[in-house]
Amino acid sequence: MAAKLVELVREAAARARLVARGYPSGCSAEALPWAVIKRFDEDVRGHVERDPRIEDGRDQVLIAAVNLAEAAPDDEAEAPERERLVKAINDLEWVTLSRGIVNRAAAASGHGAAGDRLRDAG
Repeated sequence: MAAKLVELVREAAARARLVARGYPSGCSAEALPWAVIKRFDEDVRGHVERDPRIEDGRDQVLIAAVNLAEAAPDDEAEAPERERLVKAINDLEWVTLSRGIVNRAAAASGHGAAGDRLRDAG
């Protein structure tokens, strides 16, 4: 059922927000973008049909994570960069849930029928 994939999208976004809000503890600047996007890439990206809007959202998360990583700690630019990253994560979650379509790999894993829209399951 696609509801499981919807849950994975929400969990990936929640995990990404935790990493973004907890940076810099436990994550180097080089690793931050990949730590933020890791669950999305592992649990979601391979289970939805490729969509340029979803890929653009993913790219925006990576860009925002790099910008946060490049902001100096205690720099006044750090707080706005962190908020931009959280917004990018929220946007990626929204576009994936509103535009995502279950692909064959997800269907084979029991995440719904190929062609199901995530917005109909959420």
